[in-house]
Amino acid sequence: MDFKDQLKSSVDLVNVVGEYVRLKKSGAQRYMGLCPFHNEKTPSFTVHAARQFYKCFSCGEGGDVFTFVQKIEGVSFYEALKLLAERHGVPMPKRSLVADEDSKLREAVFRMHEQALESFRANLRGPSGEEARAYLARRGVAEGTVERFELGYSERSGRAFPRLFEQRGFTPAQMEQSGLVRRRDDGTFYDYFRNRLMFPIHNESGKVVGFGGRALAADDNPKYLNSPETPIYVKSQVLYNLHRAKEAVRKEDRAILVEGYMDAIGVSAAGFGGVVASCGTSLTEQQVKTLKRHSGRIVVNFDPDAAGANATERSLDMLLQYDFDVRILELPGGLDPDEFCLKRGAAEYGALLSDAKKYFFWLAQRGIATTADGGLESRIALMKTLVSKLQLMSDPWEQVAIAHELAGYLGIGDDLAREFRKAIVARRRPDPKPVPRRGGYNERVLLKALLDETSRRDEVVEALEGCAGVARLPTAAIFQAVFAIHRAGSPITFDGLNARLEEADRQRLAEIALTEDGEVEISREHVMDCVKQLVQSEEVDRRSQLKARVKDAERAGNFADALRLARELQEFEQAGEARR
Repeated sequence: MDFKDQLKSSVDLVNVVGEYVRLKKSGAQRYMGLCPFHNEKTPSFTVHAARQFYKCFSCGEGGDVFTFVQKIEGVSFYEALKLLAERHGVPMPKRSLVADEDSKLREAVFRMHEQALESFRANLRGPSGEEARAYLARRGVAEGTVERFELGYSERSGRAFPRLFEQRGFTPAQMEQSGLVRRRDDGTFYDYFRNRLMFPIHNESGKVVGFGGRALAADDNPKYLNSPETPIYVKSQVLYNLHRAKEAVRKEDRAILVEGYMDAIGVSAAGFGGVVASCGTSLTEQQVKTLKRHSGRIVVNFDPDAAGANATERSLDMLLQYDFDVRILELPGGLDPDEFCLKRGAAEYGALLSDAKKYFFWLAQRGIATTADGGLESRIALMKTLVSKLQLMSDPWEQVAIAHELAGYLGIGDDLAREFRKAIVARRRPDPKPVPRRGGYNERVLLKALLDETSRRDEVVEALEGCAGVARLPTAAIFQAVFAIHRAGSPITFDGLNARLEEADRQRLAEIALTEDGEVEISREHVMDCVKQLVQSEEVDRRSQLKARVKDAERAGNFADALRLARELQEFEQAGEARR
């Protein structure tokens, strides 16, 4: 067994996928959830525990545990292999696997970030970190919270990392790609972060991919300095604290979205584990997709200033397009989320969190508050704004229900309310791509028997290889691949069969093999009955063809051909009777 197969046998695809996607059991071996690779409201993403294979029956994505990790993490095969090995405690072979140059570079950048994290944390504990420790004390950040969030300090010197990385054997090209150092015109390097409180940024797997640095000197700008994009860090794809928060998000079926590092730390320290931060930037589509994998409900708690309100509105449009149930939490007293939790307490924050307004009512209330005259024209203008937001939703029934509630909330008359509802439902999203039809009942039984039942596989293959009707089945290419594997003396496995097929037939195989037919009992009698029905259907087709050819010959006056075909039909029918 090579290392890839050894590792694959050591991990469970259901558990691996379950770290990224909320799965629900929907059969003896099948789990389902919302596809992480496209936006959908009804789950069509299937993971089969026995076959260790996943398939989305809407967008078509499918594969094994390595394919999934490659796709979800955006890494090479080697990196997926290494990530799974590290996560499951399986030692990687030293020489048998060779990484490509891009993988080697990313691995080096990951190692530099791990070393940077150790250095920053040591600095914070040491004499040079006194000012940073004092800042954290003023912000009410407890020592345990500092350790949990791995906070650190970057020294003033400006040459710490060039020296460290040179000593550890990293090349100048690797150092420059790390985002942790910068190159001067003369070719020398200096630290990117200096005299800052450091916040490590992790990817969803929990590996450090970047840092945010908060200035400690009043005249040091910008106030927050974030890592540039690198081979391991694309800021539009990362949410701060998600690797810690995702378990709580799933358990509570709700994410709390805040703006910055300190907000996420403060709210989490107050006991609300499911909090993530957008790190001061507008929410991106990739970040929204990532959140949707864990929950479809979200409370947005951005800072209470005007910039925070505007950022909330921009982010909400994206969340609505992905069918989130969105609520808005506004905190009184002009306090940021971490300040509120510290000064007013977790109980009060929790009460406000539970009472957070649905987005559309928050938007309506905000519109009314900012309207100058509050008259009918202003309400109509506000209604137009609400219409544009409601049209982002995909569920027409939910649109109409909310529109009805909003009409009452805004105090508009029945006629205007009807127009309001009509305007909302005027536009519809296109219907989703239809799911291709699965193979026939007999085909499903026979293919499952060939995949699962080794004891009678020879008998089934022998019966089917001589049946011309197999060639006319939609799944003919799958059966032919089974026959080829069997003739080669190789084991017939789902992975091995899948690897021999074109994409359309892979889709058919997944639809058959990953779908559980509760009414099907795979017994020998059942399987051989399906073989018999397939043979009989071939006989019916052949008989019909011969009869049609006899009639055609008679109509054309070719009586010799008609007589020959009639004898062939008689012999065929007699042979069929003998077989039965």
